[in-house]
Amino acid sequence: TIDGCQEANLSLQFSQGQICTSHFNAQCFMFSSAVAIAICIYLNLNPETELKRYFGARAVLGDQRQRNRQFHRSTWMTSPKDSWPRFSRPGISMTLLQSKDGVQYFTFEHSRDYQQVQFKFLDAVESMDPNNILALLQLNPYHIDSLLQLSDVCRIQEDQEMARDLIERALYSFECAFHPLFSLTAGTSRLDYLRPENRAFYLALYKHMMFLEKRGCPRTALEYCKLILSLDPDSDPLCMLLLIDFLMLRSREYQSLLQLYQDWEEHRNLSQLPNFAFSTALCYFHLSQQEDMDPEESDKQRRKANQMLQNALIMFPGVLMPLLDLCTVQPDVTVTSHAFFGPKSQIGQPPALAELTALYVGRAYNVWREAAVMLWLEESVKEVLLRVDAKDPQVEDSQNKRKQRYQSAPRNIHRHVLLSEIKEATSSLPLEVTTQPLMGFDPLPPLDSVISYTRPERQHVGASNESTLSLFFRSLLPNFNLQDEMEVARAGQELNQEVNRLMVAMRDMLANIRFQEPPREDNPYRDEDEWD
Repeated sequence: TIDGCQEANLSLQFSQGQICTSHFNAQCFMFSSAVAIAICIYLNLNPETELKRYFGARAVLGDQRQRNRQFHRSTWMTSPKDSWPRFSRPGISMTLLQSKDGVQYFTFEHSRDYQQVQFKFLDAVESMDPNNILALLQLNPYHIDSLLQLSDVCRIQEDQEMARDLIERALYSFECAFHPLFSLTAGTSRLDYLRPENRAFYLALYKHMMFLEKRGCPRTALEYCKLILSLDPDSDPLCMLLLIDFLMLRSREYQSLLQLYQDWEEHRNLSQLPNFAFSTALCYFHLSQQEDMDPEESDKQRRKANQMLQNALIMFPGVLMPLLDLCTVQPDVTVTSHAFFGPKSQIGQPPALAELTALYVGRAYNVWREAAVMLWLEESVKEVLLRVDAKDPQVEDSQNKRKQRYQSAPRNIHRHVLLSEIKEATSSLPLEVTTQPLMGFDPLPPLDSVISYTRPERQHVGASNESTLSLFFRSLLPNFNLQDEMEVARAGQELNQEVNRLMVAMRDMLANIRFQEPPREDNPYRDEDEWD
């Protein structure tokens, strides 16, 4: 049961070549219980709840009854671990800015001491010495940006457990700073992404969400997606609308996704996003396959699925061939030789559409790999070719729409593509994005940021005409320095060595942290809330 849910007023505008997936009415961010964007309750934010459904409480909890004695605050998003340094407030607080029409606007604030640590972090990034970040984290174990940066390094080295642990530590630090009126569940709490102090919270939530999805907890990841969307629905800074349909499919929340689509499509044009156009068709197909459905209703759902998939293929023909390629399916020669689905369908795509198409295909191809789904897709492709050859007016109309729209994408879509790390999508980013410095702890900051405090001026040494590759790697490892494009191979080897040294130092640091555990209760194994 979800109480106090609110209904959203989503506005998707595609005009004059500009795509905007982010215009919500902040005063109308109200979700009914029937709409899938309902803000979650506590149980759905906790991944252990989902894992218990699969494996049982005893298998998931293990010896956790003996843990977390040094952490006295109960939290919703993370469970503190004994391996973490003892918590002391790092200097982050939350302030209520204003309340308007039932919505509360908050912001995180940095104390003067935390600002000094933040300046040291920026100095460490520019120093090109990874040991400086590690030393900073040893002295300030709950400094957010250091945790986010080192988590990225661990993930690159495929140390997923440590990467996830660092993100959870960052979320715990944030949650301990929440304002008493700030609510994760009411859907009325806002954080402005324009303020740098708030962005790290968005990024920590996003990275935690992606770890949950990869861990096999898509439903919990879906709830975090809704949470991120609720924090700044006006601008949707991380563009959760490009992800929420995929998580709903993974969670088998078919009715919720269709309800969302039906409520918003008439005035919001969700079908103009490739992900919604194809995902809704797939929802209808899965519903038609359910064994307990009435045969007449099943036929109705299947006809709807056929219609929507054909419309999606006609509107976005550039999706088919990359999708089949990632699914390792060899298309029929009549499909590959036809001009409608041939190379021209991809080469002729406007820039923003190519970015959206590559993002959807790279993310969602696995949900299309089922044999029954592929047979259904094959049938729909054949029908589309018949309609194309018959000069169906919808084909020409869709072609004109593709030419007029999708010429450029807003900054939040580019930011989402960068965070997704889907290579098919990142390779389609425009030059104005790839040629600028990309910092992992603040990717593509808004151009109109609201700055509450500024870093003291300091003299910069060295050339500033670094390549994009150099700037990207420097954002992850400050010690990376690419002096000449001819030295890429040698620099890559040095980068790997620096990462390995950093990882060894981090493991030693975490392994050597020991704390005296406070006395336990007489019955430390008592857990009144345990359930199987």
